[in-house]
Parts: sequence; structure tokens; C-alpha cells
Amino acid sequence: EYFGIWIVNVLLTILTIGIYSAWAKVRRNRYFYGNTVLLGRSFEYHARGLQILIGRLIVLGAFVVLNVIAAVVPILVLLPTLVVLIALPWLVAKGLRFSARVTSYRNVRFDFVGGAGGAFKAFILGGLLAVITLGILTPLASRWAARYVGSNLRYGGKAFDTDPKLGPLYKSWLLSFLIAIVGLGIVALLVVMNLSLILPMIETPGSLTPDQQIPLFFSIAIGYIVLFTTLGVAGLFYKAGVRNVTWSATTFDSQHTLMSDLSRTRYTWIAISNVLVTIFTLGLMRPWAAVRMARYTWAHTGVTFTSDVGELFSTLEAQGSAVGAEFMDFEGFDFGF
Repeated sequence: EYFGIWIVNVLLTILTIGIYSAWAKVRRNRYFYGNTVLLGRSFEYHARGLQILIGRLIVLGAFVVLNVIAAVVPILVLLPTLVVLIALPWLVAKGLRFSARVTSYRNVRFDFVGGAGGAFKAFILGGLLAVITLGILTPLASRWAARYVGSNLRYGGKAFDTDPKLGPLYKSWLLSFLIAIVGLGIVALLVVMNLSLILPMIETPGSLTPDQQIPLFFSIAIGYIVLFTTLGVAGLFYKAGVRNVTWSATTFDSQHTLMSDLSRTRYTWIAISNVLVTIFTLGLMRPWAAVRMARYTWAHTGVTFTSDVGELFSTLEAQGSAVGAEFMDFEGFDFGF
């Protein structure tokens, strides 16, 4: 069913030199939102292709102008980078607000009230700390990001709250860290085994014979495969673990609890096999892969309501209808972040 939507999106995006991709995103999201069901009712996506296209053109135009200025005035070579670092938190906050406001459930819109300051801490500062500590503070960055997104989300005027604890996040991180260490250890072992070939090549480039170059080439290839595979598996394990921790630490209206219980092994297998199948079928199985991952992810996501569901949604629908028209006027643009 999704293949028909996907293949048309691909062909029209190619024929329009990428312009149709904005409308392709709308069609894709409407399909997946419409097939994600809670209590017998599906979610809805209300964005329009023109909003997405305008947002992308604004960002693209800004990048072009900044790079032209940097090329004309060499002393301003760092200008694009500086502007991006300053503007990115604002763009992220606006993008999250747009995504929330064009999403509805039972005719009630979501909203996002986070600002640029919180986005800077959650994504720029958090990411920087994770990098300079070689991943040791990654759980702290994940906690900041989860709290920023979750605690600023609204539905029908009522708030979500997300407060994952560092202990469970580090427990999830530890396994991923050990997987990455194993991969780096194998690469280090390959380097040691080939030192007799590497050192002469460094001292005198071109000194290796073809018989020596072949095993060295294979060792390098194996090293890259092992490195990227282990880091990819570690990242997927961590992503699934963080999702479980953060969703299960989220409440709605201070009483209703969310839940995620993904199997990290199963999630990783689905993600990796999806990539392999997509590559070996030259992309034609991409729709199958996307549906497969979405089905698994949302089938392992839930909400526990602690009060009468009918009464709860009657109240929310009454509140939501009052602000729905206002949201339509102030959705803004999707900047693609």
C-alpha cells in the first residue's frame, strides 16, 4: 500500500529536481500518522507542502548568501558556521513547534512551547559535552534532550512531563559502550598485526610490493567494516534503550503514563536488516523497511490512563476546538531541522 505512495513521491521528486519532496513529506507523514492508532482513533498530519517548501527555501537561501559573503570577504570564512551555531537552536525550536502544531489526535492539536535557549542546551551544549568526553556524558545529553522535548509538549492545553533518571540511561549506555570498545579493540589488533607493513609504508611511501599491498588492503577493509558495524550496533542499542527509558519516564497531565518496551536486540536487527534489504534491492524495498520499523516501534508503545477515558477526551476535545483555528494561523514553516 505504501509502495504506491513512495514510488510516486520518488519519481515526482526526481522530475521536479527536488521541489516535490516537500509534498512527498506531507503524503508520507499522512500515511504513517493515519495508520498509527490509539484507542481506535488515528493521528492526523495537517502540514501543507508549500509550508515545507518555503521553510527549506529560506534555509537554503540563507546558506547560499552566507557562503557567497564568506567567499567574497575571506576574513569572514567562519561566518556560515557561526550563524548556523547561533540560528540552529532557534530553527530546532521552531521546527518542533511546527511539527507539534500540524499533528492532531481526535481533532485536538498538539503544541510545543520550548524556546531557543533550551534547544541550545539540549542539542548544541549536550552534543558538545558528549563529544569532548568521548561519549561518557552522552546519557546526560540524552536526558537534557528528552526533558526539553517532552516537558515542552502540550496536548489540548494540558502538559506532558519527561524526567528520565541518569541511572537507567547509563545502564543502557554501558552495553553500547562495551560494544564500541570491542570494535575498537579488534581494529587495534588488526593495526598491531600489520605493523610490519604499515611502518615501512609510512617511512617510504610506495615501498610495498603488490603481494604486501593486497593483505594490507584487506586488513584495512575489514577494520573499516568492523568499526562501522560495531559503532552502528552500539548506536542502535543505545537509541532503543534511551527511547524505553525516556518514554517510560513521561507523564501526561501529571497522571497518565506513557510506556515503551522495545527489545534492543530486535530493534537493532530490524534496522540493520532493513538497510541491507534496501541496498540489495536497489532501494525498491525501502517502503517495506519503513513500514516494518514503524509497525514494530508503535506496537511497543503505549499509554496507561488513570481516569475515565471518555470523560478525559471530551474535555480535551472541547478545549482543543477553541485553539484549533489559532494554530492553523500560526503554524509557520518547517525548516527541516
